[in-house]
Amino acid sequence: MAKSLLAAVLFLLGSAGVASFSFSLSAGGESKAAASGAAVDSRRAFLSTSFAAVIGGTSVLSRPQPSHAATAKEIITLPSGIKYAVTKEPTDKKPTAPLKGDIVAIEYTGYLANGQIFDATHSEGKSNALLFKLGTGSVVPGLDDMVSQMVVGQKVQAIIPPKLAYGDKGVCLDDGECLIKPGSTLVYDILLKRSSIPPP
Repeated sequence: MAKSLLAAVLFLLGSAGVASFSFSLSAGGESKAAASGAAVDSRRAFLSTSFAAVIGGTSVLSRPQPSHAATAKEIITLPSGIKYAVTKEPTDKKPTAPLKGDIVAIEYTGYLANGQIFDATHSEGKSNALLFKLGTGSVVPGLDDMVSQMVVGQKVQAIIPPKLAYGDKGVCLDDGECLIKPGSTLVYDILLKRSSIPPP
């Protein structure tokens, strides 16, 4: 970098013309004080401006440039207060949306606000999916509401406010120890695997 900086400064000096840096002499060989002072001042101004331009130009050129901009997920807020982002779109060209009363199968991981997992369909002793009838209160209201907004094959990350999760009760044992403290906001990663009409 030092060599390229030196080359750029020399180029600027050479292109400015040597005549602008020469002292003007009087006929008797003496330098003109006023002209000399102006020449020195203009040289200083030129050098400081040129040097600043070269330094600024090389710092811009040497700064790493991102290859592409990262795209942020759109955060959607439902009227109920749930916030979510779609993390995976469905692969089906015409995905189906579940209706109230349909039997749905979801895979999920539930997190506390501090990132600790409190429940998951892939945890030990569980099957691969949770089956429930949509809109019947089989799961916490926030999970029910979120799944009703999804289509089969879609994966979302949802933030469920306390009023749509376990509210002021939380999930606590008789001795007072709580898995989910009262007033906790929950985060769910949800994949809607299937939706079907219940049997008659």
